[in-house]
Amino acid sequence: MTKTKIASSRRSFLRNTLFAGGGMVIGFDWLAQQNLAAAKDSLALPKEWYNFNAFLKIGDNGLVTIFTPNPEFGQNVMTSMPMIVAEELDVDWKDVRVEMAMHDPAKFPNAAFGQFTGGSRGIPSKWDALRKAGATGRQMLREAAAKTWQVPVEEITTANSVLQHSSGKKATYGEMAAAAAQIPVPKDVKLKAVKDFKIIGTSHKNVEGPKIVTGKPLFGVDYKVEGMLIAMIVHPPAFGMKLKSFNDASVKGMPGIKDVFSFKTYNDGQEKGGFDTNAFPELVAIVGNSTWEVMNAKKAIKAEWEPFATYSETVAGFGGKSEVKVPAGLENSAEHHTKMKEFASKPGRVVRKDGDPETAFKTAAKVLERSYSAPHLAHNCMEPMNFFADVKGDKVKVAGPLQAPGLIEPTLSARLGIPAENIEIEMTRMGGGFGRRAYSHYMVEAAIISHQVKAPVKLMYTREDDMTNGVYRPAYYATYRAALDKNNNLLAFHVKAGGIPESPLHANRFPAGAIDNYLAEDWSIESNITIGAFRAPRSNFIAAAEQSFLDELAEAMKKDPIEMRLELLRKAKASPVGKNNDYDADRYAGVLELVRDKSGWANKPKGKVHRGVAAYFCHSSYAAHVLELTVEDGKPVVQKVTSAIDCGIVVNPDAATNMTEGAVIDGIGNALFGEMPFKNGVPEKTNFHNYRMIRMSEAPKVIDVHFVKNEINPTGMGEPPFPPIFGAVANALYKATGKRVYNQPFLGDKQELGM
Repeated sequence: MTKTKIASSRRSFLRNTLFAGGGMVIGFDWLAQQNLAAAKDSLALPKEWYNFNAFLKIGDNGLVTIFTPNPEFGQNVMTSMPMIVAEELDVDWKDVRVEMAMHDPAKFPNAAFGQFTGGSRGIPSKWDALRKAGATGRQMLREAAAKTWQVPVEEITTANSVLQHSSGKKATYGEMAAAAAQIPVPKDVKLKAVKDFKIIGTSHKNVEGPKIVTGKPLFGVDYKVEGMLIAMIVHPPAFGMKLKSFNDASVKGMPGIKDVFSFKTYNDGQEKGGFDTNAFPELVAIVGNSTWEVMNAKKAIKAEWEPFATYSETVAGFGGKSEVKVPAGLENSAEHHTKMKEFASKPGRVVRKDGDPETAFKTAAKVLERSYSAPHLAHNCMEPMNFFADVKGDKVKVAGPLQAPGLIEPTLSARLGIPAENIEIEMTRMGGGFGRRAYSHYMVEAAIISHQVKAPVKLMYTREDDMTNGVYRPAYYATYRAALDKNNNLLAFHVKAGGIPESPLHANRFPAGAIDNYLAEDWSIESNITIGAFRAPRSNFIAAAEQSFLDELAEAMKKDPIEMRLELLRKAKASPVGKNNDYDADRYAGVLELVRDKSGWANKPKGKVHRGVAAYFCHSSYAAHVLELTVEDGKPVVQKVTSAIDCGIVVNPDAATNMTEGAVIDGIGNALFGEMPFKNGVPEKTNFHNYRMIRMSEAPKVIDVHFVKNEINPTGMGEPPFPPIFGAVANALYKATGKRVYNQPFLGDKQELGM
């Protein structure tokens, strides 16, 4: 891997990056120095652009614009996706500019998922299309040159935006762009061999980096147009309640306030899609000239709320239509935990069964049984929910941060009664997503408000709105059992997992397939608290429980925890049990072996360092971590995390490393502190003053990331490193304290271990 050194030192950056007056002042001269060389070499905008396909256009001066189809929320697709196109196009990277594409199902097909960012499917789902887009452009340029020079196309070579023939003839892409754009689009193109990659596999800086650090408008909160009004919503204070009445008389007379009204996010009886989650179907909108004026009115308005009755609604999810029951009542986290323990004690729904686990447990010399739990979590994106909307007659323009434009467009069309082809969706950069922005009810709300007030509107959620309006990570509970013979050999394995309102179980993942007698059961409890995808859905809990239990099982079997896992994986490879095992045993073992070697696992840690290991498979990728911590003044201090990732071909190593580092830090924070408790339906934490998140001083001192090298097409990257870090934290805490932790968060609001 090649790394580019910045001439300026870290000290010079810090010297020019000063905290002053409560804000951060960036040394712009420093930034300018860093971008001087790039600016000097960049091409000016061309006089004429020539379109080649949905992903690509080339200017008459050789400047290449590559469109990113998927929205960007920090995973770096705006750099990595264009890199794939550029690789096959054989363009010089300095000649490339990048733009976020508009939502366009015709240009980027695959139904609702054509421009979906989530599930770590961005790069994997577009890998072939992006490569073909670049290769198609290159072939059209070659054919244009061959026609111009009257030579066989096979004799035309390309490199760094230049076409060349053995006769000595040369032309830049810009010089051939006009002719190439007239060439019929070839049906079949030859793609590069992995060994010939020059751009893919090398690190490139974030194309929006300079804009981000200089505060250029990129995010939804930055979006503005002339005459735009600001809107905010008022929602019930508790889950299980609905709007009864509100008094707008005094509010309407406040400075800057244009309108106050109630509305329903969905029409009565409207069939919902799988991502049409919203906690409170009827809301109060306040619209005014400025954010400050609307916030003041929002604080002053008087509204009454009342409990709602149990109801059902039709949801068209990925598995088809289903009736979803939403129970009445004001729910409490303490009662949630009690209910989950109760359900866990009863027989669940058998999802997978191998061999005869019942007999194995009855005849076992020893049975190890442990239960694990985790609370609801808030996503807490850095940028609160927001969206711009301008509805004029039967035309709709919306703009803002969302992950799934193709999934929400039909909902908006149905709600407004406006054809989808009349809806224009502009995607801005997102200040975090983590699954939260797949539930784009706030876009629908903005459009309804704009339609009502007949003006362009930007809907703004406060932090408190975002944290108390759903959508949350579900609460979970899992019980694991293992049967051992008198020699501590593993005879059987049993997992029973459930949650509110869904189960986190992945029955066909490791250690399924490695154990002759295996049983997996699940269960779920209905709830009116809205939940949704949270970074690595379900895996983010079940990995922690599973990997904690496997460590405790290894100890009972008197085996090294890594070696015990490898033994099971060797069995899964040599003589797999069952036919529906989701994982590749070789790749799983590969990350364990890599993290073992890179962390120096065989060597005893120095001083008072304690280590924990965990590994997991999800989103088609494999991740393993070894976490090292010390205990200082009663507090766990993470010193180092060594990570090993197998995600196939790594497009941009620095970006992939950054995603791993982010997952590690986020996972440690959630494992130690994350929780959203409820009391009588009310979310008890409303902002960062009481919702504890990891702080800079609590991040690992070192994160050492390594990738397995192979030629497998890229698989998931943003989510796979996240789940196993929870287990690594739990296992390291046990080594440090001698006590196992079974309930997340491991510290919560406590500041010290054992308090």
